Order: sequence, then structure tokens, then C-alpha cells
Amino acid sequence: MMSTTTPRRKKPAATAVIAMSALMAGLTVADSALAQRAPQTSRRASAAQGPLINRVAIEGNSKVDKAILEGELQVRARTPVNQAAIDADVQRILEIYRRTGRGLAQVTPRIVDLPNGRVDVVYTIVEGEKTGVKEIRFVGNNEISAGRLRGVMQTTETNILSFLKSSDVYDPDRLANDLELIRRYYLKNGYADFRIVSSDVTFDANAGGYIVTIAVEEGPQYRVGSVSIDSRIPTVNAEALRSDLAISSGSVYNADAVEKSVQAVSRTVARQGNPFVQVRPVGTRDPSTRTVNLGYVVEEGPRIYIERINIRGNTRTRDYVIRREFDLGEGDAYNQVFIDRAERRLNNLGYFKRVRISNEPGSSADRVVVNVDVEDQSTGAFSISGGYSTADGFIGEVSVSESNFLGRGQFVRLAGQLGQRAHGIDFSFTEPYFLGYRMAAGIDLFSKFSDQTKYSRYENRMTGGQLRLGLPMTEEFTLTLRYSLYQQELTIPNDEDKPYNDCSIPIQGVTVINPDGTPNRASCQGNGEASLAIKESQGETLTSLAGLTFNYNTLDSTRDPRNGFYAEVKTDFAGLGGDSHYFRATGDARYYYEVLEDVVGIARVQGGHIIGFGDNGGEGADLRIIDHFFMGPSLVRGFATNGLGPRDISTLDSSANAIGGTTYFGGSLEVQFPIFGLPRDLGLKGAVFADAGTLFGYEGPTQFNVGGGSILDPDGGATCTQDPTRPQDCIRVLDSDKIRSSVGASILWSSPLGPIRFDYAVALTKEEGVLQADGTRIGADRTQAFRFSGGTRF
Repeated sequence: MMSTTTPRRKKPAATAVIAMSALMAGLTVADSALAQRAPQTSRRASAAQGPLINRVAIEGNSKVDKAILEGELQVRARTPVNQAAIDADVQRILEIYRRTGRGLAQVTPRIVDLPNGRVDVVYTIVEGEKTGVKEIRFVGNNEISAGRLRGVMQTTETNILSFLKSSDVYDPDRLANDLELIRRYYLKNGYADFRIVSSDVTFDANAGGYIVTIAVEEGPQYRVGSVSIDSRIPTVNAEALRSDLAISSGSVYNADAVEKSVQAVSRTVARQGNPFVQVRPVGTRDPSTRTVNLGYVVEEGPRIYIERINIRGNTRTRDYVIRREFDLGEGDAYNQVFIDRAERRLNNLGYFKRVRISNEPGSSADRVVVNVDVEDQSTGAFSISGGYSTADGFIGEVSVSESNFLGRGQFVRLAGQLGQRAHGIDFSFTEPYFLGYRMAAGIDLFSKFSDQTKYSRYENRMTGGQLRLGLPMTEEFTLTLRYSLYQQELTIPNDEDKPYNDCSIPIQGVTVINPDGTPNRASCQGNGEASLAIKESQGETLTSLAGLTFNYNTLDSTRDPRNGFYAEVKTDFAGLGGDSHYFRATGDARYYYEVLEDVVGIARVQGGHIIGFGDNGGEGADLRIIDHFFMGPSLVRGFATNGLGPRDISTLDSSANAIGGTTYFGGSLEVQFPIFGLPRDLGLKGAVFADAGTLFGYEGPTQFNVGGGSILDPDGGATCTQDPTRPQDCIRVLDSDKIRSSVGASILWSSPLGPIRFDYAVALTKEEGVLQADGTRIGADRTQAFRFSGGTRF
């Protein structure tokens, strides 16, 4: 029965298989037919859309990496040509160039036919020069003027001096940094609620440049209310930390001062044996009184250690140059305040385009890895500079410098100067971390020649060197130890053009000779003659000198200070061998205060004193003339170089025979202000000033053993008269401590070529000299109303 039924069930199965096979065969035939028709359909579609693209190429780009451009293209190889897509790519490329500051770039697309029926799409780029910033606009600034904010920025507007600068070229990175500078400026000046709402950069083809618009929200200016320290560490006395605070009650709120206070308190507490300390500034605003109550919370932070510090991206700068800017090392307790401080230090070095410090988890919960990402930049400089001053005439300089020598962070400079009345060469080398400590050790070598014959009748060449070691005691105070060894060679020109020694060495055809064979004094002094004190100092003098420099600096800017105090005191002891023996002290202090917006008041005081001692002992021994102080417009404007102070009045050339003094002091008041109607970024400012000071106390010899007919007074030569036909062997000195004073006005220009200053001063009080029997005066101060100084670097 089973054998009967089984065959009957197989026949329908076989039939089904045959039917399925036929169906599959039919589908295969249909697919084959479709496959044969597909290329034809594709070719018709391609013909309708355009030929296929073989490749996409970019030519002419050098300022923007090709990979960046290719990443923005929508046109791809092995797709049909689409003119609309090509045009859109052109606009994308132009936008990239606009964002990089080249708004005048041109892009031309080309379609190149190939033999196989395909095409290449080629974008040819003419990059052009970088495009300038035509205008910088501010919106929402009601308290701080747009001119002041533009002055804070590194980016400047295009003007008539654009051919001399590059800061007016649009640079997105520089603009981003400018926004941070603006933010810090507002926070530094009390605007605690300040924020930048937006920054918009558009390219104006008609104007041929960029329009930068920055919208800000200032908020009110706050002052500091109460200031408290909350120590949550039992061993830390809060009141003892108050001396570390850089901000006090009643002052304008200053975010920089708050930050400095946090750093100072953190360092102090860490030195007391609390490595995990965390100092948090807290502030409570009171809009009704416009005050901020500040508090500093000192507490234990999380016990996290630095597992590793990774230095990445430094292709030139060595790792240890970066690591030494950290106050922390691997294995130390992690402290964000010190990490932030290291990042600022690295940015301030000038070695890198970019510095970014980030953290990532370490191998355990209490470990952290610090990553330092940097990008090296060029740090070498070659410059040719030139300038003019009324004191030195025209002068040019060629210099080569490197601030990151061989990637070691060392500074090297070699420079040569050549001018009308001065020339020389100098070399300088500085190691900022001597023996691995934050001590700047350096050496200076120099050889300089100066022609002083316009103001005093001598020339001087100084050749030598100096060793120095700078010790930063605090952020503001620095102590520098110095040792100098140099040789000075003083000579007196004596030729037909400069017959300044023909009373001693007659010049044939120039000097009139008496019947007894001696030079006629009236003749040789009438054409200009050096003082006997200068003649006595002729020759070579070796000076071995050790000194200290104390420097205190709280200026808000070293380039254009508006607020702050700067003071420098130098003490020198000469006598460690050599020919000079003296103790000298000098000081210079300046205080800057912004009276009104862009109106800066400056008060300055300066002074110095030198005491000589001889081999035989005795304070007040004769000093060499070249060791005395010589003063002029650096003390009181309106006076010529070497124009004030003691003079030798025993010669007919007394006005040109300054012999220096041992004591000077002076002060000045100056107000600098913008010139109305001129754009601030031109760098032009006006100033008015008043100066007062004096130089006195000649301590050199007055009698000389040269023979002749001097007639000395019984008091030892306080006055010195001679037979005018005989050689001179003593000098008369006009030594007055009269206060000299002047008032004047200036034009200052921070030009792209360098700082230029023009002063016009009128002397109010001066030494009038000694009245002679014939009504003339001798020994009067030399005045100079106009003074100009300026330089350039290109």
C-alpha cells in the first residue's frame, strides 16, 4: 500500500520542480535582458547630465593646504559634471580664503575633456595678497570708547601707513586673541558682568576689505566691597595671608588682581606644607551699590597626583624648556592654579603659536595625566634699523637675534652700529634658567666708539664685557648682580678740521707760534681747545667694577604704560683692580597714572652720586674726568648734550668744555594725550612737560704739572690766572648747583618704523656764566630748544 501511494506523490513533486526550474530560467532570461538594456539607459542618463568626472584637481594654492580645500568640495570623481555644483564649490573655496584673510582671491574652474569621453575638473586659484581690515566697529560700548578698545586690540585698521605694517591684515587667529584681550580689559577695569555678545566679520568687495563688528554688553563698573579670607585648614592662619592679596576694599574690581591674589595665597599655603590646598575666589555682586564682596576660600582640594606630563607638538623646542615653566612636576600634588600659571608663562615666552594644556584620567582615580600641546613658531630675527637724533646724528644698525637658540630657550644677539658720531659692535647671550634655577645669567661683549667733539673736545672708545645674574625675588621685584671689565681710550683730535690739542701739540699752518717757540694761547684756544682736565685723562683706562641693580615694576604695559610704578636703583663699586676707584649710586623712578581716558600723567625723579677713593686711601680723592656724570636733555629737556654742569672757564672754548659733576638730581612732570581728530591707531600723541634738575660737584684735578707761568692764589688755586702768552698749567672751574628748569611740548609717534619723539623746550632757569670785564660771559650752560630722536626697523 505504501509502495502504491508513494509513486503517486512523487509525480506532482517532480512537476513542481520542473515548473520552478522553468520559472527560474525565465527570470534569468529577463535579468539578462535588463542587464543588456542597463548600459544603454545609463549612457542615455549620462548624456543628459554630462560626462563623468575622471578627477578633481586644485592648482595655485600655497597659503591654504590642499587637504582643507578638498574637504570642502562637493564635486567628486566618477560623478556626472554638474555646473551648479562646480559654481557652488568656487564659492566655498572663496569663503575659505576670506576666512584666512585673503578676500581678493580668485578661483577659475575649468573642464578638461579627455580622450575616453570623461573630463577633469580643475580649480585654478590666484590667492593674492592678504586683505586689510577697513573698519572695526563696536556695538553696545557705552562706557569705554571704541578708540580705546581698538587700542587694546592687536588688529588695526587700514590707513595711510598700511604699507609699513601688517597688523591691519585680517587674521582670524589674531582676532580671536583680540576678543580675549577685550574681555580681560573690561574685567580688569571693574566690569564684572561684561560679555562679548557676538563678533561678525564680513568682506566688503566695494571697500576692498573686511568690516569687523564686535557687539558687547558692558554692565556696570564695580568696586570692591569687603575682602575676606576663609581658611578651612586648621594650621593656616587666614589673617597672615592678607599680605598676599593684591586687591583691597574700595578699589576698582580687577580680575587680574584677583588672579594674582589666588596665586600668591596658593604659593604661601603650599610652602607651609599643604600641597593639596585649593584657593577659590568667591564674589557676591550688589548691583544697588555696585560693589563686589570678595572672599578667598582656602581648603583642602582632592588628593590627586600628577602621574605624567606629556609634551606634544614641539618640533624644535626641547622638552625641558617647556617643563621648567611648571612649578609642579610628575608625582607632585595637582593644583589647577599652578597649571594655569604655567600656561601663561609658556604663552609669554613667544616660542609658540599656540599653547593648550589639558588633563586626562591617569592609571587610577587619584592620578591625572597633564597634556601640553604646543606649536613652535619662528623666533629668529634679522633687522636693519636706522635713526637720527640731535645728539648722535644719523645712525644705522644691523642685528641678528634668536630668542630660542637651538631650541634651548636661550637668547643670542649680535649687532653692529654705524653712524655719524658713533659706531660699534656688541654681542649678548642670556640663559634664562642658569643651573636649572629661575636665574637669568648672561654675558655682554662690546666695543663702542663715540665722537663727543660737538659737545666736549674728545673722542672715546670703550671695549669690554659684562657678566650678569638676574634673580627674580617676586613677580615685581628683581635683583641683578653684575661684574664689568672694560677699557676706555680717550683721545683728543688734533688736525686741521679739529685742532683741539694744538696748544700742546702745534699744527703747522694752523697754530700761531710765539717768538720763544711756544704756541700762542689766544690762537690755539681761539679755534677750540680741550680742557687740561680732558688732556690729563688722555690714554687708556681699565675699569673693574662690581654692581647690583634693584628693579621694581608694576607697569600695566612695557610698550605703552598707562598705570603703574617703575623704579631702578644701581650701586657700583670700581676698584677690584684696574685704574678707576669709586663708589657710585644712581636711581630712577617713574609713576604712571591715567587721569582721563587716554590722558596719562607721568611723574619722574632721578638722581646719582659718585665718590672717589685713591690708592693712598682717603674718601673724596680725585676722580678721572670720564668717571664723572655728564648731563643734558636726559635730565632737563631744553639743554644740549653735556649742556649743564661744571665747566672749565679758563679757556676761550669754555662752552664746549664740560668736565662733569659728582652729584645730580632732577624731576619732571608730563602729561600725554591723544591728538584730536587723528585716528588713534596712527600712534600719534601730544605731550606737555616741565623739568627741573641740576648737576654739580667736580672732583677732578685743577692743577697740572705742565710748566709755565701760572699765578696761583694763596688759597691753592681757587682762581687760576695765567700769562696769556705762556702754557697753561691750571684750570678755573665754574661749578654751580643752581637748579635748571624748562617747560615744553612734544609730539610722540609710535610708528611702524619705531618710536619717534620731537621735543620743543624753553629753558626757564640756567647758569648764565661768569661776567667778564669786556661784558661777555663764559661758562654758560648750552641750551637746545629742539630735540629729535627716532628710529626704524625693516
